[in-house]
Amino acid sequence: MQYDVIDGRISPNGSLDVLSRLEVGKLLNASQGELYPLFRNSSLAVLNYGGYLDDGRELLERYKDFDIRVIQEERGIKLDLRNAPASAFVDGKMIRGITEHLFAVLRDIVYVDDTINNNPRFDLATSDGITNAVFHILRNARIMRPGTPPRLVVCWGGHSISPAEYDYSKEVGYQLGLRGLDICTGCGPGAMKGPMKGATIGHAKQRIYTGQYLGITEPGIIASESPNPIVNDLVIMPDIEKRLEAFVRVGHAVIVFPGGVGTAEEILYILSILLDPENSRIPLPLIFTGPASAAGYFEQIDHFITDTLGPAARQMYRIIIDDPETVARKTLEGVEKVRQFRLKTDDAYYFNWMLNIDLSLQLPFVPSHDNMRSLNLHKNQPPHLLASNLRRAFSGIVAGNVKDAGIRAIEEKGLFELCGDARIMQPLDTLLTAFVEQQRMRLPTSTYIPCYRLVADAGA
Repeated sequence: MQYDVIDGRISPNGSLDVLSRLEVGKLLNASQGELYPLFRNSSLAVLNYGGYLDDGRELLERYKDFDIRVIQEERGIKLDLRNAPASAFVDGKMIRGITEHLFAVLRDIVYVDDTINNNPRFDLATSDGITNAVFHILRNARIMRPGTPPRLVVCWGGHSISPAEYDYSKEVGYQLGLRGLDICTGCGPGAMKGPMKGATIGHAKQRIYTGQYLGITEPGIIASESPNPIVNDLVIMPDIEKRLEAFVRVGHAVIVFPGGVGTAEEILYILSILLDPENSRIPLPLIFTGPASAAGYFEQIDHFITDTLGPAARQMYRIIIDDPETVARKTLEGVEKVRQFRLKTDDAYYFNWMLNIDLSLQLPFVPSHDNMRSLNLHKNQPPHLLASNLRRAFSGIVAGNVKDAGIRAIEEKGLFELCGDARIMQPLDTLLTAFVEQQRMRLPTSTYIPCYRLVADAGA
């Protein structure tokens, strides 16, 4: 099948407007050296606006002839594109939001490789070193607003959701926008786009012209969750772990909409943090919400959390069904508690330094067959560490579902195996089976073939 393509040459607007010759040289190297495949593939994902896929490899195969290069000129750089998706252009000109996203890709990939990796200032084997790296990547992207009181709400949820769930996420975003709250999501479609779209209307009615619509992604997931053009601040973190840390460091509240395994991974990530005894006094509001049709979904999530992590985990969040105004009011109340706590403890409004994040949540997890099989999915550990290991299990399933490397690993070596207590495997099987039945594993147009096998310990 043929897909419409177009050639073009574009100039930056934003952080790459003014560059030194040394910086231009580094960018040229990025478009010609070992960083090129990462730069090319992430750029293609950004350009694939509206053509959302669940298979990152499929996007690369659709546009095999796509090419992007950094061109040096006297006044800086331009990007030269060949055989780019035509949907990124209107009347031959690239949509401005997509132009900004393309240069954000270049900025972040070069910065991480040049400044973060192999730099003794950032010890990426330690918790403090990783947090320091996350902070510097975000600061370099200029997404922090030091003079602004807390108002950034992180919204998580599926990229492939029903029309009713999408409309509901827009209504919640609208109610948040009316109350002056900004939105941060994973930047893709579905529950990542809906809250932003709703918030733009709420902000417009309140004459708020400085609203922030922050999107945080990473190279492994960007192909299946192409950034939507509403995003006015885009950051590409190096991996999923740093992406998740960025969410909780910059956000002041978290709202979870219906989703699939990726959303379950995010839920387990934040529960691992909230269950950590070191964070017991730090406020971070967490609300699960959806339309009436999603009530059963959150019942399943609630049962899974209680069955695996215990009743204490149930106290870390609130479920609100079919009531956007209450969601927005409770979120605003929670954000105010965060503001008062940060003021009292002298913690920054724009970056949650005090929050303790266990190293097991920060070190990149490579979902190989051996690593998936060796995960500790047993109850002989504190709940926050069990949540961390369950998070890795879901991360591996996400990789096997949509990431190019994960899909290839499954094709070459067969299904991932997850082994553990029957008391964990049974609730996990029930939840994953429900996701499959509700078509929450893949886009509704796709037939889902499991990438995993669950194995309960003998005699457990």
